[in-house]
Amino acid sequence: MSWRIVVISKRAKLDYQLGFMVVRSDEVTKIHLSEISTVMIESTAVSLTTSLLAELSRRKIKVIFCDEKRNPSSELVSYYGCHDTSNKVRKQIQWKQNVKEAVWTEIVTEKIRKQKELLELLGKDESRLLDSYIREIQWNDETNREGHAAKVYFNALFGLDFTRTADTPENAALNYGYSIILSAFTREVTANGYITQLGLFHDNMFNQFNLASDLMEPFRVLVDREVAGMEPKEFDHPEKMRLVNILNQEVRIDGKIQYVNNAVKIYCKSVFDALNENDSSLIRFYRIEL
Repeated sequence: MSWRIVVISKRAKLDYQLGFMVVRSDEVTKIHLSEISTVMIESTAVSLTTSLLAELSRRKIKVIFCDEKRNPSSELVSYYGCHDTSNKVRKQIQWKQNVKEAVWTEIVTEKIRKQKELLELLGKDESRLLDSYIREIQWNDETNREGHAAKVYFNALFGLDFTRTADTPENAALNYGYSIILSAFTREVTANGYITQLGLFHDNMFNQFNLASDLMEPFRVLVDREVAGMEPKEFDHPEKMRLVNILNQEVRIDGKIQYVNNAVKIYCKSVFDALNENDSSLIRFYRIEL
């Protein structure tokens, strides 16, 4: 499996030669595409050849483009992620509502469980309240335990005055990290032949990544943990690189230690199997290695 995350943060020319991405800057660096999972173009002073873009797309390598403030603004998404995309999309449209709701119930329960585990790790008493929310979750989270848990969770992490809408370094870091995780999930959705617009729970007509937004929920805590640990007074390049590197951290999934990048692949495949086989027990969640 590919594992390398390549960040281009200064003026450079990128092109493709014999299986390698060639980075021409102060020095010339060659990286074989088989090693790359994600390319982040952080500087607007970077130029790329269309032959490189075409090969990156063909190999299902995620490419993220940043704006002039070095924040992720767009990404390269292939029209067709696999050879039987049309068949996969037909299956996606036919996923049964009760199965989608069963899968969403498992996902949101796992999200709150991960939040509880992080609070326990940090010695926060609020973890007990999240534990009660887990026991109270109903089918399809009809009583919105996820929303109640989020308020308790973020206040425990960042203080009682914290809100997700405030213009703070913590929120800038959280938003940046979530966008990196979301990109990893959109890559897997399209690579498996599905379309990102049709979600399980998220159905915002203005969100083209509804399905990826659903699937990523249990992985948000990886970003939360990193941001809580860095306690950013400002959000700049070093903090951004720490968040990008989350994809190279190790977790346990399906009995093995995997990089987060690979865990995303395994988890997404298991969710698609659950939806297609009408069996939510097939979902494989990760565990953090402490």
